[in-house]
Amino acid sequence: MKLLLKNGLLIDYATNTQKKTDILIENDKIAKITENITDSVDKVVNCEGLSIIPGMIDIHCHLREPGFEYKETIETGSNSAIKGGFTTICPMPNTNPTPDSTIVLQQIIEKAKQVAKCNVLPYASVTKGEKGEELVNFEELKNAGAIAFSDDGIPVVNSKFMREAIIEASKLGTYVASHCEEKSVAAGAINAGPIAEKLGVQGVLPEAEEIMAAREIVIAETNHVHSHICHISTKTSVNMIRDAKNRGVNVTCETCPHYYSFTEEEVLTSGTNAKMNPPLRTEEDKKSIIKGLKDGTIDCIITDHAPHSEEEKSRELSKAPNGIIGFETALAATITNLIEPGYIDYFDMVRLTSYAPAKILGIDRGVIKEGAIADITIFDPNIEYIYEKASIVSKSKNSPFIGKKLKGQVAYTIVNGNIVYAR
Repeated sequence: MKLLLKNGLLIDYATNTQKKTDILIENDKIAKITENITDSVDKVVNCEGLSIIPGMIDIHCHLREPGFEYKETIETGSNSAIKGGFTTICPMPNTNPTPDSTIVLQQIIEKAKQVAKCNVLPYASVTKGEKGEELVNFEELKNAGAIAFSDDGIPVVNSKFMREAIIEASKLGTYVASHCEEKSVAAGAINAGPIAEKLGVQGVLPEAEEIMAAREIVIAETNHVHSHICHISTKTSVNMIRDAKNRGVNVTCETCPHYYSFTEEEVLTSGTNAKMNPPLRTEEDKKSIIKGLKDGTIDCIITDHAPHSEEEKSRELSKAPNGIIGFETALAATITNLIEPGYIDYFDMVRLTSYAPAKILGIDRGVIKEGAIADITIFDPNIEYIYEKASIVSKSKNSPFIGKKLKGQVAYTIVNGNIVYAR
């Protein structure tokens, strides 16, 4: 199979390339990048007016299968991901059963291969059943295909266990992704402050995230190992991680589009569709997240795609589950709320959504060059539209972006040389 991409604007962080060009794909590899390719091919895609970037990689999402297929499945989640331009996604292990054994992990991997839409690289849990009582067999699960380890959604409260887990994962060339939540100060529905007071609900203190983030930094620095901190949302978290990196600590972190697109005030208009964990924070926190994305403190953008049914999200604020969907809005939210205001440029976006995630995972992706695997995202950077509920491919519809004006839309998603999504 030969596929030719004609006249697109190639933007690649790894090779410092931004130019209009043709790209020839043969089978699963990029064969040629140059102007005016005239080879005989099976299919030509006209990319005039479109931008071409390395396939977007989401190192933190939730596909809900097995156990919660009424919210999402590996197939519906993969369809949502490719519509959003993601070529590789890494589902978290808070399923039922939990992938704390090779049997469950391999079932997830096999189902993803059957779906065959995008690359699905699942996490295994850190503790058995995510109960925090017994560590999993890290080596066995890594050999069975676990990309990394996490008890996401539930913090590993026992610091002795977390230290052992981070050290063991680092020995195996992978990492533990830490859901930072100090439970003794984490109770609440939304961010602690005037909005929570106005709505009469208990507020989540920012220290809930920051105390645990500090612990993971200490473990990384003291033991000379890699710690990865999930979905950071506060100014103090950004500052601590920046300081740690300046000292040479091997710590990486991620944030989500909702933390640079909204503040806690969004709860007043979107209700439970703006409820997630950690919660939306203040304007000051939002500005710090944006600064951290620009200066490299924050390594990557993830969606934390977290589907829930409409019945669940229709509950009162204090009882509705945390989480929003994010695959289909990540690119547009980044263009609309980071690039258009001038906070970052398209090179930064590729670094945050493709290059750095590939480096963290240790996979051969995140670059467009001759000989590389043809995982590619092609998008229209100029199209503007209202994000509508009816357009959502995910099985769940819980998004605060519904009704919002966005700029930028995926036109094609190519995985291993195959067009898996076309607008």
